[in-house]
Amino acid sequence: MTAVPKSNGKTRRNVLVALPLIVFIGVAALFYVGLGEGDPSKLPSALIGKPVPATDLPPVPGLSVDGKPVPGLTNATLKDSVSVVNVWASWCVPCHDEVPFLDALGKDKRIKLVGINYKDAPDNARRFLNRYGNPFVATGQDENGRTSIDWGVYGVPETFLIGRDGRIAYKLVGPLTADNLKSTLLPQIEKALAQ
Repeated sequence: MTAVPKSNGKTRRNVLVALPLIVFIGVAALFYVGLGEGDPSKLPSALIGKPVPATDLPPVPGLSVDGKPVPGLTNATLKDSVSVVNVWASWCVPCHDEVPFLDALGKDKRIKLVGINYKDAPDNARRFLNRYGNPFVATGQDENGRTSIDWGVYGVPETFLIGRDGRIAYKLVGPLTADNLKSTLLPQIEKALAQ
């Protein structure tokens, strides 16, 4: 008769220790694939093609350019023009990184560049824009974040392209970069201008 080898308790213990790690890696891989291979800019927006949500944001208190107060943001601000709406905050590190690209967009006279200041203290927002320069023709203060939620904002920064018809034509999640500005946003702007 052949002897049956005894189960090694150490092997079983190693498998039990490794099991939670294996399950975690599997779940993480599913989330990664489910979010467009980890690219947050590929998150879908249910608002594409829909009218801009009702927006009535006051200006950032005390914000001015050349001695003139910078207005807040309303639906009328976006009327009859191709507009780029950037949702930003002074506490957002990627928002600091995208400033040069916003400056470039702000110089394009074919579009309106406007901002939504998200859950920020007015003093901090003013310091941010005074430090880097204000590329926005209007900046609404969304102190409690309610309007940004209506826009479908997941987090800052996010950028929306609004057509002349007042509908959201495109949404970019994450900061503007040299690459996504050239390969994605500028072609979308050209498309909106042609309509």
